[in-house]
Amino acid sequence: MRDGLSFKTLQYEFAAHLRNPAEVPGPQGVEDRRMQIYRDLFYNNVEGFISGAFPVLRSLTHDEKWHRMVRDFFSRYRCQSPYFLEISQEFLGYLQTARVPEADDFPFMVELAHYEWMELAVETDTDEIPATGFNQGGDLMQGRPLVSPLAHVVSYQYPVHRISVDFVPQQPADIPTFLIVYRDSGDVVRFMEINGVTARLLLVLDENPGLSGYDAVKTVAAELAGLDEQVVMQGGEQALKQLRDNGIILGTELTTIKG
Repeated sequence: MRDGLSFKTLQYEFAAHLRNPAEVPGPQGVEDRRMQIYRDLFYNNVEGFISGAFPVLRSLTHDEKWHRMVRDFFSRYRCQSPYFLEISQEFLGYLQTARVPEADDFPFMVELAHYEWMELAVETDTDEIPATGFNQGGDLMQGRPLVSPLAHVVSYQYPVHRISVDFVPQQPADIPTFLIVYRDSGDVVRFMEINGVTARLLLVLDENPGLSGYDAVKTVAAELAGLDEQVVMQGGEQALKQLRDNGIILGTELTTIKG
């Protein structure tokens, strides 16, 4: 039986070999036939989870490139989380910061991966929609709109929500794509495409939680020099109502702002 020090050495050799079997030999005294079982088990588990988290990216990437990419992540990237559920976030981090780009990469690869990861991130978010503390039918302009803690605005240069094997853009769109990724009251993750004005309105509300809907829309209108303020105000009010209809805005806080 190995003593404590040699057992730790065996553990290190075992793990290092599993991460990079092409360059790191297996531990001495262990049959390669047995190591192959562990090599397949560890890699296939990780690869399967990544494939499931990024189905569109996987469908677009040919097998050799995909497995080379996952193998590089598996062998080189130092994950910050030990939790299996967070492997997809770690893989996204690898794509964003550690992977060496290749000439045949899709120009939208990182954005698409982030978009696909957002679905899992929102699905597993431990926040809950509050049951009280707001008026679902409150006046969204006079009151303070309460945005769901499970709603996130994201923007991309590519229309990532439309990308598929039948639509593979090679150039960014003329205008950014703005999406809300949110979890509704039935715990279903949904996506909603919005324009830049609505995205800005939600950001103003997020950065100024005490602001009334009227003042938030007024702030956005002031930023849109050259546009008819009344038209912007009416459009902003309609946007707030649509967001409430979709469960992104829950209602208004119970304290109403006068004036």
